[in-house]
Amino acid sequence: MPLRVGPFVRCRLGATLLALWLVFAGFTCTGSEHAATATLPASFSDLLPHFLVEPEDEFIVKNKPVTLSCRSTPATQIYFKCNGEWVHQDDHLIERTIDPATALPVMQVTIDITRQQVEKIFGLDEYWCQCVAWSTTGTQKSQKAYIRIAYLRKNFEEEPQGKEVALDQEVLLRCHPPEGVPQAEVEWQRNEDVIDPASDPNFFITADHNLVIKKARLADTGNYTCVAKNIVARRKSTSATVLVYVNGGWSTWTTWSSCSAVCGRGWQKRSRSCTNPTPLNGGTSCEGQSVQKSACVATCPVDGGWSEWSKWSACGADCSTWRSRECTQPSPGTGGKDCQGLDLQSLNCTSEQCPQTVGGAEDVALYVGMVAVALCLTLLLIVVVLVYRRKKEGLDADVTDSSILTTGFQPMGIKPSKPENSHLLTIQPDLTTTTTSYQGTLRSRHDTTGKFSMTNGPLLDPLPNGSHTMHNGKLNSDPAEFVSRLSTQSYFKTLPRDVANTSYGTFNFLGGRLTIPNTGISLLIPPEAIPRGKIYEIYLTVQRKEDLRLPLAGCQTLLSPVVSCGPPGVVLSRPVILSMDHCSDACLDNWAVRLKKQNYEGTWEDVLLMGEELVSEPYYCQLEAETCRLFSEQLGTFALVGESLHMGAAKRLRLVLFSDAYCSTLEYNIRVYCMDDTQDVFKEVMQMERQLGGRLIDEPHVLLFKDSYHNLRLSIHDMPQAHWRSKLLAGYQDTRAVDSEFLLMDSNATALAGPSAFQIPYLIRQKICGSLDAPCPNGADWRMLAQRLKLERHMIFFASKASPTSVILDLWEAQHFHSGNINQLATVMADIGKQEAMIFLVSDGEC
Repeated sequence: MPLRVGPFVRCRLGATLLALWLVFAGFTCTGSEHAATATLPASFSDLLPHFLVEPEDEFIVKNKPVTLSCRSTPATQIYFKCNGEWVHQDDHLIERTIDPATALPVMQVTIDITRQQVEKIFGLDEYWCQCVAWSTTGTQKSQKAYIRIAYLRKNFEEEPQGKEVALDQEVLLRCHPPEGVPQAEVEWQRNEDVIDPASDPNFFITADHNLVIKKARLADTGNYTCVAKNIVARRKSTSATVLVYVNGGWSTWTTWSSCSAVCGRGWQKRSRSCTNPTPLNGGTSCEGQSVQKSACVATCPVDGGWSEWSKWSACGADCSTWRSRECTQPSPGTGGKDCQGLDLQSLNCTSEQCPQTVGGAEDVALYVGMVAVALCLTLLLIVVVLVYRRKKEGLDADVTDSSILTTGFQPMGIKPSKPENSHLLTIQPDLTTTTTSYQGTLRSRHDTTGKFSMTNGPLLDPLPNGSHTMHNGKLNSDPAEFVSRLSTQSYFKTLPRDVANTSYGTFNFLGGRLTIPNTGISLLIPPEAIPRGKIYEIYLTVQRKEDLRLPLAGCQTLLSPVVSCGPPGVVLSRPVILSMDHCSDACLDNWAVRLKKQNYEGTWEDVLLMGEELVSEPYYCQLEAETCRLFSEQLGTFALVGESLHMGAAKRLRLVLFSDAYCSTLEYNIRVYCMDDTQDVFKEVMQMERQLGGRLIDEPHVLLFKDSYHNLRLSIHDMPQAHWRSKLLAGYQDTRAVDSEFLLMDSNATALAGPSAFQIPYLIRQKICGSLDAPCPNGADWRMLAQRLKLERHMIFFASKASPTSVILDLWEAQHFHSGNINQLATVMADIGKQEAMIFLVSDGEC
């Protein structure tokens, strides 16, 4: 039986003596180094211990201690030594088991290492621990396990920087993570999404943690963040914005247009657009001309002309002679007309020339025939003379002088008496508002006595019979007084308009809106357009064309009202939007439309050519079907002037007919207006007709006046009987009049200031701008908003502004003030995927 020594006997023995003790018995030794804890069977007494588990390197995170473990067999004792010193046995947790396969004793020991223990030797050496195991044969030492305090600094040694790069350019974003133990791992994020180079080979992360974009794409536009992390913490660098821009490129030239002249010298043009590619994200626009013009000569049509008659032939057996001519001087060509008339003439021969083949009876027949032909020719000549005089005296009103109705386009005092004055057809029509009055009794169309005649005297002179008159002239309305408060201000004294055609208001940085009712003219002052701290009194008025004559050159024509807003010279932080009607066909391929502005000296200047706008200029126009939206950073007097590029250009005119509301006799008056198809002119006519007591006869009709080098002719015929009936006993007749649906007045306020002037609340507007202004890689930003609102043609203009979204919303407000559907805008925002889709649910208190 083995010898056991008491548990409190202290031992100070060398290694040889200790091994000898362990051969005889198990001891329990207490001391600073070790104590005998177990005995081994005799069959395993010659085995050295070996480690089943050795301690591993550990990191102390914050203040949490780490645990080291060690397992060995066969072993009688196991202890840890840390930094050359034995760990006290009370700090060990020992567990003894038997290996079922070998029946050898197995010992496992664990210790805890705290942050304080490691910090005691901080700066001297690394903290390490080692496990030592004993058996009766000898000792074994495990590997060293190093314990370190884990940390990660907050500040990056180098952070990525934002860049603007061209399409397909290589991009390098540098990142040096913060110092840390263990060393931090690095990953890259784009717009909060982790970049995986394995799934997108266009990205590459270098060994020193830099990110390389091999070829920049539009989708690579976004915010890039470098993320460093270890077991302690996770750090993010500041985001670097990468903006991939596209420089504009010209498309190929279109084919040359057909020559503008039908005959003779003219010009033709071709165009190209900056869409190959379209500049994006601040890329440079194309340099050079977008339109080229070239002189051309159109081959004129040649009408055919007759040659001289040939000599008369000899008298033939049939007692006839003939002669001929040819259409060869010149021959018709290039679509010219063929010669009109006979190319062969024949006559009967005289008795001397005619061969004598018959007796006297035949001579009598010949003479009778000749007399009959002479009588027929005489009767025909008399009929022609009577018809000519009939047309001259009785049908002037229907045919000869029907051109008088065109005086609405070209006023003149004397009607030409000779048809040779055909040059009047080339006079450009004056499309200003005029009236034509027709007075006469109502008659059936088949009653020839109902035709009226015209003299060749001045148009304003009455006709001799006094029963039918037609005159042409302006109906001048009395000038109205100005708003008394504004009339004292110098900048308003030059605006001769009445209060019905002028609006004014006082505005600050919250903006507002001015509207002239029933004219289609309004001025939108967006929020922040007026600098904070400033208060402006702004007016809006429409000018009379006769009061402010606009100089037009060549084939130019006025397409819009002349509108003034002011006072001029006020400082604006962003452009206002002036809306006004126009009467062109809105096709820039047919027109060269220019914006004219009157300077301080009263001179008119061209400030913009539609379709060739530059984003650096203070003016920009959007031409809609019937309305022009002008973005302007300056207030003043504006007008649209057009010059047709070819005969396909058309100007919209409105034809309106009025009659007296009540008639006491069978005489009636019709007043005809042919005017520009804009609301302001129609309103002016309505105001004049109210003074005259007139009413609309029929619905206004729109005419397309094309640039075909021909004047416009309007003819008034007797009204069909189905449209009127005579009430002789009542003393008047009814005409089919139009009700007041065409006279609906705009009851909206002329001036709105602050939030009430806008559909979108101010706070919601700011949220939308903040959400959509920043570029988004998937396109869910202001560009998608412009596309959904069908405004992609103005992408370059929007991109040039500090807040593209705000300019888009300004244009939406200008277009939809009366008919705007805020829910529709919310649906667009929802399609883009923005939280602002619920803007229509925001309460007034929140806004």
